[in-house]
Amino acid sequence: MQAEVVAVHQSPRHTFSKESVAALTLIAGLGVQGDAHCGVTVKHRSRVAKDRFAPNLRQVHLLHEELFDELFARHGFEVAPGALGENITTRGIDLLGLPADTELRFGADAVVRLTGLRNPCSQIDTFKRGLMAAVLDKTTGGQLIRKSGVMAIVLTGGLVQGGQAVSIRLPAGPHRPLQVV
Repeated sequence: MQAEVVAVHQSPRHTFSKESVAALTLIAGLGVQGDAHCGVTVKHRSRVAKDRFAPNLRQVHLLHEELFDELFARHGFEVAPGALGENITTRGIDLLGLPADTELRFGADAVVRLTGLRNPCSQIDTFKRGLMAAVLDKTTGGQLIRKSGVMAIVLTGGLVQGGQAVSIRLPAGPHRPLQVV
């Protein structure tokens, strides 16, 4: 299966879910044009409260569509693209298994660099009761697995839209696993 963009989403307000749109414009160093999380410094409210001058390592939220399949098959949750607040829904990429600093290219121009994992918050249970537990898991060794997507910064701006191929460029080794940002 080829890695591809399934759908794209944005919201000018700090809403939990984001509306699907025909295309996104990524802006280098800032994020998604017109999205509430666009900017050089952190825009997520909980992080702004801690340090409003911190760099924005969460400019773009990516989520794999395969999670929706799993949530329905294992837990009966019906979740649509954009509902969990992601900007880009992908298919055919093991986003959670990629190392930090992996670069994803969308089409000919737009490039993002993965900065870390999204830490699911209690708003997920407000959206659908019990969903928070469903997006968390544990390894056989007891390590927590966060399944709610990855965060990235924009290296090269450009247009991103559904149906676009995604190419993956791994960083030079040794690879570091993604951590919560």
